[in-house]
Amino acid sequence: MEIGSFTIEILSEGRFEFFRDGHINRAKRAHPKSSHTDDTGPGNLVTSGINPVFIQTDNHNILLDTGLGWGLDAGSPDKNISNASTNLRIFGLTREDITHVVLSHLHYDHAAGATFTDNTATVQPTFPNATYYTHQKEWDFALQQIESEQTPYSERYRLDDLYKLVSQEQITFLSDNSTKLLDGITLLRTGGHTPGHTTVKIESNGEKAYYMGDLLPTEFQLNNYDMEAADVYPLEAKKQKVQLIKQAYQEKALLLFYHSKNGQAGKLIRDEDQKYVLAKQLPM
Repeated sequence: MEIGSFTIEILSEGRFEFFRDGHINRAKRAHPKSSHTDDTGPGNLVTSGINPVFIQTDNHNILLDTGLGWGLDAGSPDKNISNASTNLRIFGLTREDITHVVLSHLHYDHAAGATFTDNTATVQPTFPNATYYTHQKEWDFALQQIESEQTPYSERYRLDDLYKLVSQEQITFLSDNSTKLLDGITLLRTGGHTPGHTTVKIESNGEKAYYMGDLLPTEFQLNNYDMEAADVYPLEAKKQKVQLIKQAYQEKALLLFYHSKNGQAGKLIRDEDQKYVLAKQLPM
């Protein structure tokens, strides 16, 4: 996919089952629904895709969220399964080529792939030459949450490995509601899903795209809101989602979905019922 001078690729890790007790399995079957919060199977599980987004320019390689990172750890039995690192090889790139990593928020299913454990049992950054970015409000909230009862599904914070990135000063904490990462890439703190949740706006040569993380996790939530159980501030999340969808529609912007089960992206049109639908679905 091309947005002006940017090349955008979806690095799908596949489909996963998320259970209320916090554990995650690789999905072995497809469920009839794709909503991020639907209970669609035994044990109150939900099946969702995991789709980090890769953006390439002439001088920079940017990753939006890092996925689960399964298969990266030393001794892992899953060396050949899909993760951000293996997907980058398709484009002739290595982990060392990534220059920027934006973590929309720090929930496990978005940030676990930020690090791995090497053969000496040492935590290492998955992308050693990159600067990682997340909002200070997100980090502060995550620290509070790990000392209290956490919410279900992937909303559990698991920060142990991220402490290493912080101690090495490899994470830059954002403080403003709008931050220019690079020419054409702006980080917008939307909050709602979590206090520091960040959306990414991409624009070049009159074209635009939005990566909305868990503010709009799948294409099935364009016209409904069913994230009350997952969002920390539901009213704020719903308001921000509605505003950004309207803006994306007016701008004819591309939407990128992290939890789509089919790695989809697309631009919006309205159907005969005036509901938003994807004008063009772009598979991974």
